[in-house]
Amino acid sequence: MSREFDVVIVGAGVVGSVAASLLVARRIAAPERIAILAERFAPSGALHLDWDLRVFALSRASELLLREAGVWDSLPRDRVFGYERMCVWDAAGMPGGRGSLTFDCAEIGEPNLGSIVDGAALQARALAAARDAGVLCIEAGASAIVANDAGVRVDLADGRRLNTRLLLAADGTHSPTRGLLGIATAGHAYHQDALVAHVRTAEAHRNTAWQRFLATGPLALLPLPDGRTSIVWSAARADARRLRALEPAEFGAALTAASGGVLGACELASPIASFPLQLQYALEYVRPHVALLGDAAHAVHPLAGQGLNLGLLDCAALTEVLAAKERVPLGDFRRLRRYERWRKSENLLAAAAMDGFDRVFSNADPRLANFRSRALGAVDKVGFLKRELARRALGLAGDLPRTSPAPDLRADRSLRRR
Repeated sequence: MSREFDVVIVGAGVVGSVAASLLVARRIAAPERIAILAERFAPSGALHLDWDLRVFALSRASELLLREAGVWDSLPRDRVFGYERMCVWDAAGMPGGRGSLTFDCAEIGEPNLGSIVDGAALQARALAAARDAGVLCIEAGASAIVANDAGVRVDLADGRRLNTRLLLAADGTHSPTRGLLGIATAGHAYHQDALVAHVRTAEAHRNTAWQRFLATGPLALLPLPDGRTSIVWSAARADARRLRALEPAEFGAALTAASGGVLGACELASPIASFPLQLQYALEYVRPHVALLGDAAHAVHPLAGQGLNLGLLDCAALTEVLAAKERVPLGDFRRLRRYERWRKSENLLAAAAMDGFDRVFSNADPRLANFRSRALGAVDKVGFLKRELARRALGLAGDLPRTSPAPDLRADRSLRRR
């Protein structure tokens, strides 16, 4: 009842599935030697009739990684929408005016500033791509994990056992794998919930992502291809409960006021869901034969939509490190430490930036209001700084792993023969 693998990935979400596909694409392990382990796999099949309530704003770097993993081109075109502009403003300012910051893809010579993607479609296609690559999916939960110098033993709840040279934990913020390994975390709760829903607005969204900083938390309005807007509204927990209890018309009126009427009157066009917000980071990303990826390693405030983008960069960095030319055993601790040093510093910097923005902008202190407006307005007037911020948000600048598709090895051999 025991099976041997080179890599076992715990978690069948986007990050775990993409990690599996990249391991195959970059020829780090044979597909039949890779397993994805999850207590339950979502049924494959037809898409939901409507967009999922959870959507992701994906960067160009994430798009390139998803292409390499065989995911991007399989996404239904009506579940991907490239937005061209973004406007950020403080509650005391005006969108496009005082106290605001506007980005436009034309300013950096890009076709868009990123893509809004249906969460359910992305997860389904990511798992399908891993399966199509030949990766094995095992439906079971882990009851115990034992790591030693030779590798990792995973005991399953149904009595089976998996042995692997490398265990990847990609099972989310509350990662059971991280808990079984005894890896501690630090951070704090924001005592906020994020409300997500789709709305219709009286005015067109103009292919623009809008974000207003309120004293109670940021409100993001993300454009969808059918003219609707997806909202992510961060609010103090008591306020979030009150908002969810409103009648649809009352919620629309509250949203119209909170958005400053930037898109006119808002009308609720879906149910409302919510999830709690927290800052969390693992104190260790790696151990011998073990590595954490995505939300299992770090969870950040969603105000800049960077959570999944950071997780996908984890996948790219880990597989780049594992594909290095020096021949060492898979799961070698020194090599895994390279991944930890690389991504831990980048992720902590992103987490600190998001936390700082939330503390400064989600604040009713009147002494900060003038500073916020002046700061946003000043950045808006400095062209090179705006371009650098936009390029970093797109994953086109910074200490980034390789995100372009791997070269065709057959072509390389042909050139060498010449």
